[in-house]
Amino acid sequence: MKVHEYQAKALFAQFGVEVPGGSVAATPGEARAIAEELGGKVVVKAQIHAGGRGKGRLVSEGETVAMFERLINDPESNEGQVRGERVGGVRLASTAEEAEQEAANILGKHLVSIQTGPEGKFVKHVLVEEQSAVDREFYLAIIVDGAQAAPLIMASTEGGQEIEVVAAHDPEAIVRLPVNPASGYEPYIGRTLAARLGLVGEQASALNKLVGGLYRAAVESDASLAEINPLVVTEEGRVLALDAKFTVDDNALFRHQDLADLRDKDEEDRLEVLADDLGVANFIKLDGNIGCIVNGAGLAMATMDSIKFAGGEPANFLDIGTVNDPARVVNAIRVISEDPSVKAILVNIFGGMARVDIIAQGVINAEKELGLDVPVVMRLVGTNLAEGEQLLSEAGLDVIRAESLGEAAEKAVAAAGAA
Repeated sequence: MKVHEYQAKALFAQFGVEVPGGSVAATPGEARAIAEELGGKVVVKAQIHAGGRGKGRLVSEGETVAMFERLINDPESNEGQVRGERVGGVRLASTAEEAEQEAANILGKHLVSIQTGPEGKFVKHVLVEEQSAVDREFYLAIIVDGAQAAPLIMASTEGGQEIEVVAAHDPEAIVRLPVNPASGYEPYIGRTLAARLGLVGEQASALNKLVGGLYRAAVESDASLAEINPLVVTEEGRVLALDAKFTVDDNALFRHQDLADLRDKDEEDRLEVLADDLGVANFIKLDGNIGCIVNGAGLAMATMDSIKFAGGEPANFLDIGTVNDPARVVNAIRVISEDPSVKAILVNIFGGMARVDIIAQGVINAEKELGLDVPVVMRLVGTNLAEGEQLLSEAGLDVIRAESLGEAAEKAVAAAGAA
């Protein structure tokens, strides 16, 4: 689960990470009031769950696709600016009046950047915060390193740009320091990091304190990502988080109701939100046209691979798990049916604890409740197969049957092409 920048900064501040002064606004008038409290010279930043806001462009809903194409094809002529005619999602203001106007330029528009995709993101809030005179920029993040089974601190002197770009052109510029989860963050780690980044004296001490706070925020909140980009040293010598990204492991949210309350469903994929609301776990929207209902994550990935091998594209990842209620199958089909790009559905069940007859009854109930209007390909193997076959036969359901996964994938691709 992602949170907005203003939410991440509030959380960081609770753990001793220094952030610029500021607050969130939902109207231009609120932005003006905040700017007045901060002395007028502020930055106004669109709050969306996507990066590249400064270089993004603000347009109406009907213009998002065309703008995205222009950003892809001719970025230099179309990227947003913090000042100038091409209004981006991050704007500088010298007075409270300017802050109000810039907030009016941003709020209620769709922000399109390379990272939003062609649909863009609707802007409901802006963060208004004090401007900082930046002397040096860095990148800092804490992630979970699965290979080392430990939190990993990543940092670079190449701040203010995507870390993937840095990794591509100068991988040696990235500092990687694993933290032993048993002992936790220790001061020597901060001293080592400061030395690698070229910080000394009070700035090195400030960095040590900041990294320690960021580590505690990440670990105590079960974060999969805590990122500051850029982390800056100002001309006054302050070390502070100029930007903030924070992602919490969904599986740990039951331990953090305060963080769960920060969730902004409007920023998430509509179908993934619907799946979550209906109790359909492990659903991820993809770009293809063949909906997938599979039991088991490994089998789901093999199914998607088979579809691609057969020349098609999966529309989703969906591990329906061990099913003991036909309603779960109905809800899974309901979610997939809400995707207008889906032209066929592939149900691939290798029944162990998941019973084939339950799956079959779920598909039958879905036809009765939803009226399936796309072809359904079913490959069923395992527990209570005979009972499932009988249910399908008695229902007279018009489905396409397959014996093997490869055959099922080929028939799904053909059905989607004919739809």
